Amino acid sequence: MELKTFVNNPYQENTYIVYDETGQCAIIDPGMYTATEQNAVVNFIKENSLTPVMLLNTHCHIDHVLGNKFIFDQYGLKPQFNKGELPLLQAIPSYAPQQGFNYDLSPEPDTFLPEGGEINLGNGVLELLFTPGHSPAHLCFYSKADGFVIGGDALFKGSIGRTDLPGSNHKILLESIKNQLFTLPEEVKVYPGHGPYTTVGFEKLYNPFFNQ
Repeated sequence: MELKTFVNNPYQENTYIVYDETGQCAIIDPGMYTATEQNAVVNFIKENSLTPVMLLNTHCHIDHVLGNKFIFDQYGLKPQFNKGELPLLQAIPSYAPQQGFNYDLSPEPDTFLPEGGEINLGNGVLELLFTPGHSPAHLCFYSKADGFVIGGDALFKGSIGRTDLPGSNHKILLESIKNQLFTLPEEVKVYPGHGPYTTVGFEKLYNPFFNQ
């Protein structure tokens, strides 16, 4: 499988399109906010003759779901995420105006993702890694065959996700990273929700939250 990154909205959130030779693709954490950002995603899908079959959210903070409604309107896809994230999604309308966002209400899932297992995409497989801490029921999506993981806001290059938000927990996040991400092969690339990609091996060696 291959992936394409788009940097969206004032939080500079990474939206990912993951696809394979069948043309099927998953849109992960659509943070598109402006028409320009929306058009960039739609044009990439058209130009590469892709067929969106899944909308996935690692978690439901506003910067990762701003484009959920747009993707639903465009492709008829409702988001999929772990049910423990639903209260976060439902809370967004209460705080979006304070953050200056004109928030288009995201549809709620018909299907929730479990804490483990696999989802099929074209000829490929994405493993579900349950990584709470930044949010109550955060998931990462791991392609073992292709050596990458979509890490959301769990692990960043040289840092970790914030744990000063409602439903977050610093200790739980550290345990999630150790038990779910640091057990992957060291060469696995981690594509985070913000900033550049990193590798499992680099973070095990140099991440200051684990090397104090």
